[in-house]
Amino acid sequence: MAQLVKLQDYVSRYEKDLKRYPTQFIRLKKQQWERTKEAFEKGTLNNTWEETEEEVIEEPEKKSIFSKLFHRKKEENSDEETWEPNEIDEVNTIADEPTPLFFEPKIVYEPQTKEDLKRMYLDQLFHFQLKWASSTLREKSYVDPKFMRDTLLRTFMQNLPDNYFLFYYPILQLKKAPIELDIMLVLPTEIVCIVMLEEQNLDAFIGSGDRFWIRKSGKEEKKVLSPMININRMESILLQVFKKEEIDLPIRKVILSRNGYIDYPGSAYNVQFIDSRTYSEWFSSLKSSPSPMKHMQFKAAQAILNLVQTTSYSRSSWDLDSEEKDE
Repeated sequence: MAQLVKLQDYVSRYEKDLKRYPTQFIRLKKQQWERTKEAFEKGTLNNTWEETEEEVIEEPEKKSIFSKLFHRKKEENSDEETWEPNEIDEVNTIADEPTPLFFEPKIVYEPQTKEDLKRMYLDQLFHFQLKWASSTLREKSYVDPKFMRDTLLRTFMQNLPDNYFLFYYPILQLKKAPIELDIMLVLPTEIVCIVMLEEQNLDAFIGSGDRFWIRKSGKEEKKVLSPMININRMESILLQVFKKEEIDLPIRKVILSRNGYIDYPGSAYNVQFIDSRTYSEWFSSLKSSPSPMKHMQFKAAQAILNLVQTTSYSRSSWDLDSEEKDE
């Protein structure tokens, strides 16, 4: 499950400590899934989740057994360093957040198979990640409900590996001006910039080197702004940031239409055009990354986070009390 590091201009827990939360999330996800799966196989799923909820609500001051597994990573200087979840030290707190946010699954229907259980688990984990990407213990951002229904966001988060960092339409502050970028996936060995082209099913996009492309929908034709403008702007911004921060990470550019067709005569340097004909193969390839998290990946993600714009409000004392009980 790709980790949603930044969603638009919402406050993110990853902004507070990028070295801590990726490994914490991976451990939390794995441990809770193993616990849930074991309870399902033993037929004690209801009892297990009821006990978990009771423990968190009635004794909020008591740490969960899982919190002992979540420790901050050591930071190394070598570019070849990898960030393995099982390499942890004894540091367990940061100034902004004294306790981690717990993920406790809830039964919303009775799963009949392990696949049903997995789907229910991942759906709840998706909402949990949205919470991490829009709140800290002391701040919160208003989340547009459209993201709950965003199929692309859900697909990326639920199907890509845990060691991928997802920036979803982040807003950066550059020269005192806010600039909204498109989608960026920071992988251990590269960064993938993605611009979406999606309207109605089976739309055809006719590309060119001009400022506008043609979108054909049935018998209708309409001019649309060339996605090359956004994809090249993202690359230009990243190249400037990477040069300043001495980051060595290749940039791959993708123009994507899951439900339509892209026709681009000629060739475009270092740009992949992925449409409904090639989407499945491309996405399967994207998921295949055996490399663990690396130092340069963290460095690139942090460099981008240093430029993001954040809009949030301070949580009131009653909101904090409610959050602590939820956790």
